Parts: sequence; structure tokens; C-alpha cells
Amino acid sequence: MSNHRLRFARSCFAWQRLLATVLTGSLVSTNFGSPLPAKAQTTAYCQLTAAATQEKETLRQSALQGNTEAQNRYRALINQHAQILRDCRNRTWPQTQAVWLRLYPCDLQPGILDKVMDRVVNRGYNQVYIEVFYDGQVLLPTAANPTVWPSVVRTPGSERTDLLAQAIQKGRDRGLKVYAWMFMMNFGYSYGQRPDRQSVLARNSKGDTSLYVVDNASQVFIDPYNLQAKRDYYQLILEVVRRRPDGVLFDYVRYPRGSGAGSVVNRVQDLWIHSEAAQQALHRRALNYKGLNLIQRFLSKGYITAGDIELIDQLYPQEGEPLWQGRTPPPAPQPPNKPLTAAQRQPQLQWELWQLSVAHAIQGIIDFLAVAAWPVQRQGMKAGAVFFPDANQAIGRQGYDSRLQPWDRFPTTLEWHPMSYAACNNTSCIAALVQRVLQYAPPGTQVIPAIAGVWGKPISNRPSLEAQMQALRAYAPRLQGVSHFALSWQEPQLESERKSCRVR
Repeated sequence: MSNHRLRFARSCFAWQRLLATVLTGSLVSTNFGSPLPAKAQTTAYCQLTAAATQEKETLRQSALQGNTEAQNRYRALINQHAQILRDCRNRTWPQTQAVWLRLYPCDLQPGILDKVMDRVVNRGYNQVYIEVFYDGQVLLPTAANPTVWPSVVRTPGSERTDLLAQAIQKGRDRGLKVYAWMFMMNFGYSYGQRPDRQSVLARNSKGDTSLYVVDNASQVFIDPYNLQAKRDYYQLILEVVRRRPDGVLFDYVRYPRGSGAGSVVNRVQDLWIHSEAAQQALHRRALNYKGLNLIQRFLSKGYITAGDIELIDQLYPQEGEPLWQGRTPPPAPQPPNKPLTAAQRQPQLQWELWQLSVAHAIQGIIDFLAVAAWPVQRQGMKAGAVFFPDANQAIGRQGYDSRLQPWDRFPTTLEWHPMSYAACNNTSCIAALVQRVLQYAPPGTQVIPAIAGVWGKPISNRPSLEAQMQALRAYAPRLQGVSHFALSWQEPQLESERKSCRVR
């Protein structure tokens, strides 16, 4: 991941101008005392019947009370359901059906984590994405947390209890693949309050951090060029990988999105490249002193003048055109043509400096993602990136979506998880987002859309999950996996109990 070389590959769509220029049915359940296994029937979504789920829940409660026979039967039924789920998903589209899950300190209470994972299986999911790093806190035990972030679980007496490791094991006991889901460039409010990390934060030309432009005050974005940011995050990744999840998903692989007019950036002042590390990295893209001088002037003022060009010509008469990475200067004029004046050169040079600045911001994201994914993939685990399908668009003549999320340039060695959360009361806008990603994903890219909703009914201007799944099935076999946000939407009562319990 080098700051010395800018990879300006030609993009297929939204960044083309920039980069070309610069760079549910039934399961027949057993009776409580019946021998296992039982004959099973599954629906298109591999969900268990109410009778089967109730039987398992009754056994769980009895096992929790110390009933040895119930404990044995509960374990046997867990294994049976795991096999049923495995067989069903192997013959049913999508082969991967995942759900997003946040854990709480209350999940450390006896039997609760079992209950949660049972609910995941009951609804036909064979993968679960557990939120491990979010809102400036980490799902690591306080006694084994060498990172700069506080632990999610800070209950006295639980300092050595590893909720993440427990969740991974209980998921695997039920035949689930368990991924760690982590924020990336959004390090959280607690990080932003550290006096020793102020230089790490991304800043615009006013010196503002994302706290001044994002409504959610928990979001604090870092400068991806900052070495300290990379070190802090790398240490976190190593701790997560040590728990051996089946994969790691990176979220917030982008800059913050402003509100209103701030959702579009069309000035260098608005880019998050004004912290020291990002500025120095941009300076290093210069290939001669003229280029460096113009980059510095453009970054500080937001524009260059004909006078600036005349001045650098006088300062560095031995150099030709200003040069920086990705710039191909125009051919030298041949006699009897006269060289262009500084005033004539100014518009093109200013345009190219703007394109360089945007490309520099984008490259920071790509490089940081590569740093984060490397220790995951080195261990043979899956790594994936979560993104908004519409967050990489050019807007107008020189504007861009302020998130600058270059997902079309993410490596194909990563899983792509487009958050297809559009809400238009039908499936057309949701399918359009997925289609956009599939249209430009290189061959072999594993695309696993994330959709939001609940089973059996519409919610928040979105159709039921059944309707959304039916719409996405039209894209099989390109799509072999779909994830659902979130278990909390489908199990609101359980979510409330787990968030507000009195921790014992």
C-alpha cells in the first residue's frame, strides 16, 4: 500500500471521467420424547415451523434449569436442525442467507446467547454477521483488550468473559458461519475525544472533523493516510482474527456524507484531505517542483491563478510542465506556434489539480481497505466490503457524492456487500441497486446484497423480505447469497429484552 504510486485504472462507469483524466413453510418436528432424527420438510427460505421452534425453546429452558435429559435432547436437536439447515440451503436459493446481529452485555446471561442463535437458525439463516466494532467500542473482553477503544462489555466480574468467542462457538455449534462486522474509517466518538489522536482525524480546509457535518454525533472519521490510524486499526484486526471468525466485513469504507448541499463535494476545501498526513501524501504525488508548488497553492486556496503559474515558471526555469502522478502534459508547441500563456494554461491546470485531489482522497480509502483486509486473508478467512451502490457517483460537471466510496475499484478477492436499502414501496428501486452493482462487478466477484425488512409484511416503505427475495432471485446464478438487516427488526421484543435487562 504505497503513497508513492497512484493507481489510475480506467473505471467502467461513475469514476470514468475522473480516472480517465487522472488516474416460509414447514418442518415436521419431533415430539418431546421422540427419537431423533425426524423427517423434515422445508420451505423456499428454510425456516422451521412454530412447533419445531417451540420444542427447541422448551428444551433450552429445561436444560437451563439443570435437567440432564433435556440438555442431551437439546444438543441433539441443535445438531439435527444444523443438518436440516445445511441440506436445505444446499438445494435452495440462495445458498447463503445471512442476518446482521448486534450483541449486548445482557447476552452473557445464561442461555441468552443460545436463544439468540436458535432464533437465527429458526429463520433459515446459515450465516450471521456479528457487529464487533461500532460506535467507538469493541466486542473484546476488558482484560484482553489492547486496543485504544473501550469494550462493549464493561460489567464488573465479566472482565475476562469473551462474548465474541462465545458467539462464534455457539454459532458454529448450530452449523452457522460467523463473520465479524466492523466499522472501518468511522472510529467513533470515544476515539475522537482522545487528546493523543487529534492529528489522526480527517479534516476539511476549515480544520473541522466529521463531528461538524454528520448528524450522528457518534461518527468520527479518520484520515486513511495517517500511520497511527493504520496501526490502531491493524491491532484491532489482529485481535478479532485471533478469535477465528469465518470472515470479516468492513463497513464505513468511505468518508462521511454531508447533509443538503454538503452531500456533494465540488471544491477541494470540502474534501477530507486537509489533515497533515493526507496533505503530505498529496505533496509526494508531485514529480517536479512546479507540480509540488501548484499542488500546495491549490490545496491552500482552492484555486490557482495565472500569476501563480507565471511565478513557478520564474522559480523553476529549468523544468518544463508542472508534473504529478497521472498527469500527461500537452505536447510542446512547435514553431511557428507560440507557447500558451499562463492565463490560457490556468483553466486546464486547475481542472487537473481538482481531479488529482479527488483521486487522492479515493486512493486513501482503497489503500486503507487493503491494509485492513490483509491480515484477514492471510489467515485464509473471507474478507468483504460493505458499501452503498450509489455512493460512487459523479454529480454535475465536477461534483461527486461526498462519501467518495469507490466500490467499483474494490478488489475482486473481497466479497462485495452492497447495502440495497432503497425505499419506494416496491422492489423496483431495490433491484435497480443490485443490478447496478452486478452490471459493473468484474467476472468472478462474489456479490452478496444486503436488504432491509422483515418477513411477512412491509416495513418502512419496503416490501416484505419474501417480495424482495423474489425480485433478487431473477439475478441468480450471479447472486448466490443475500443478507438481511437485521435480526433486531425481526425480533423486536427479544431485542428490547436483551438491551434493557438488569445485568446480573
